[in-house]
Amino acid sequence: MNTPQVIQFRPTPDQYAYAFGGRDPLLTVRPGTIVELTTEDCYGGKVTSVNDLPSEVCNFPFLNPVTGPIAVEGAEPGDILAVHFIDIQPARDWAVSSTFPMFGALTGTHNTALLHEALEERVWFYEIDRVAGTCRYQARNSDFSVDLPLDPMHGTVGVAPAANEVLMSITPATHGGNMDTPELRAGTTTYFGVNVEGAMLSIGDGHARQGEGEVCGTAIEAAMNTVVLIDLIKDDAGVGSPRLETDEFLITTGHARPLEDAYRISQLDLVRWTGSLLGLDDLDAYQLVSQTGLAPAGNVCDTNYTMVGKFPKTLLGTTAAYDGVHTRLREVAANYANSR
Repeated sequence: MNTPQVIQFRPTPDQYAYAFGGRDPLLTVRPGTIVELTTEDCYGGKVTSVNDLPSEVCNFPFLNPVTGPIAVEGAEPGDILAVHFIDIQPARDWAVSSTFPMFGALTGTHNTALLHEALEERVWFYEIDRVAGTCRYQARNSDFSVDLPLDPMHGTVGVAPAANEVLMSITPATHGGNMDTPELRAGTTTYFGVNVEGAMLSIGDGHARQGEGEVCGTAIEAAMNTVVLIDLIKDDAGVGSPRLETDEFLITTGHARPLEDAYRISQLDLVRWTGSLLGLDDLDAYQLVSQTGLAPAGNVCDTNYTMVGKFPKTLLGTTAAYDGVHTRLREVAANYANSR
């Protein structure tokens, strides 16, 4: 890869999207471009204190804004879009979290209809110390507080869906979307199957940190300054649900309801992916994944649930996914970081 072009992309509030698909690109880049972009939090920046209840200050359904879409020159259906996250940093010295009425894993929802009232709507305010690398949890009804390590990531990343479909940004599916897995942090390469010309990448929903499952329905929601390296893999095989790669793991995702179907989707892809790399038939790969794989939850609260499958790359030996794209993008990212 030649010296990459670096582009700044800082959308104005009226340019944010709330869905994947159905929009013209705000930016077009060549493969190999580094984009320095900003994203707003899932509340659109309107929840700024514990007194700002989302149901009162946010305009439903305009939640979970995403930056984009970004079109990639030459991307066409059947290709794979590789997006490497170089850096993700909170843009403000505060972040917020909340419970929503009828949203979350431990409350009645529109899909799980119960006689009792929904949980109370409550906001938690987090002070962010970027120098110390912490965000401070403060209980609302006691004096308990604790500093938690920052682990910035993006909950929502994806491309335009197939067949001219338009999906709200809160929905995870085969195009990506609101997957809410903490694996989407700096140093991770994500792989998306291209469904439309240009791919139409969008990114948002920054989290200062998030536990696996995002059980209450929100993470520590933060506006972000993010740097990504965008590349294109010409591969007729494509991918189904998004895949991720870190220095340590190959990672698959599954998005569905019920949760066990999301689990099955992610595990099936992990079996097929590792089997193809190691030259194993399905049952041999099934056995290997069964004894070595990990299966953390992405989210258990959205319109679809997300499950993740992880396979340790130490077992691959010298074999590399996609001819070593992740390693190559890591090297470009390191050169970029050293030049700043």
